[in-house]
Amino acid sequence: MTQGAMKVILLDDEYLALTALEHHLVQIPGITVAGKFVDPLKAKEYVLHHDIDAVFLDIRLPGMNGMEWTKQILRIKPRLLVVFVTAYAGYAVQAFELNAVDYLLKPVPSDRLLKTVQRLRKRAGVPVSREPAAAAAKPVQVRLFHQVAIEAGDSAVAPIRWRTARVQELFLYLLQHRGQLVRKPALADLIWPEYEPRKAYSQLYTAVYHIRKTLEPFGSHFQIASAAEGYILHLKDVRLDVEEWERGIRNGPPMTAETIDQYEKLMSLHAGDYLRGFEYEWAESERQRLLKLWIRTGMEMAECYLAGGRPEKAIAKYLEICNRHPQEEEAHFALMKLYAAANDRSSVIRQYRLLSEALWELNEKPGSSITEWYTNWGREI
Repeated sequence: MTQGAMKVILLDDEYLALTALEHHLVQIPGITVAGKFVDPLKAKEYVLHHDIDAVFLDIRLPGMNGMEWTKQILRIKPRLLVVFVTAYAGYAVQAFELNAVDYLLKPVPSDRLLKTVQRLRKRAGVPVSREPAAAAAKPVQVRLFHQVAIEAGDSAVAPIRWRTARVQELFLYLLQHRGQLVRKPALADLIWPEYEPRKAYSQLYTAVYHIRKTLEPFGSHFQIASAAEGYILHLKDVRLDVEEWERGIRNGPPMTAETIDQYEKLMSLHAGDYLRGFEYEWAESERQRLLKLWIRTGMEMAECYLAGGRPEKAIAKYLEICNRHPQEEEAHFALMKLYAAANDRSSVIRQYRLLSEALWELNEKPGSSITEWYTNWGREI
């Protein structure tokens, strides 16, 4: 390695993601992007025959898992530095077991990427200037889809650890109502309904204290303002995946064959249901609202794929919707009609049965229009 310079390669199955990452990296002094690859075998061959300092790669690769690719390459080049850049939060522990320098979740902010480069240079033994790190803003990323996690500065994505489950619930409730005054009586009744008012208020004050203590490492990013009648959670330089996803969906360009890849990237942010695993009654309406928007966007994407002559992509999108939300009749019906058009009789029957079983759990049956279509189709074959 020349003094202060690092050669890196990029590996991702999406060319647009490679281009975006390259665009950010080349603006960082001392970084040279020596190559970008969508084929993991070609990337491996290149690393083995060239002097490369680091690789930025995704978890999901064509025909190979990014973890396995890393294990193979590190057996031969153990000094290669590895940074995972992915839409999947669930592999972070495995990544750091491989001694990865960092684990970034897409989309990666440029200031977060700068922090990663600083860590790369430090790991490689290159003198690191304090100025770029100090100049970089330090936004906090909070993830509420799939799992509640927080990322800030050098910290990897990790669950937020709270003193008690009720302290956690109070924080999440304030977070859902961020920027709004939430009255103390409402909080006491919601979180401690079994306590008489005096004890419930005591628990509330103690819980707010513990929230503030837990959030201290994040400085001024989270501030709970007290008022005579309640509390307001103020956020500063905090990015919520929920807000970014919904804003991207609602403010995005018209969905066309040229823009649908952008929507694929946006939909990957919705990695799981809002506050998944938390059975809070107060969160259910927001969970359903976001889920309906996800389903509607997925249906529009499937229709766009069909209009563009890509039925296989439409089928994959409909299946994704059915897997995430088995009671979504419209997606099942669309699959049945596509299978029928392809003369795939067994798949039509299977899809109707899957829908019927999913609705049976709710003591419901497929809609009359679906049942009528299925009956008529059965008579024709």
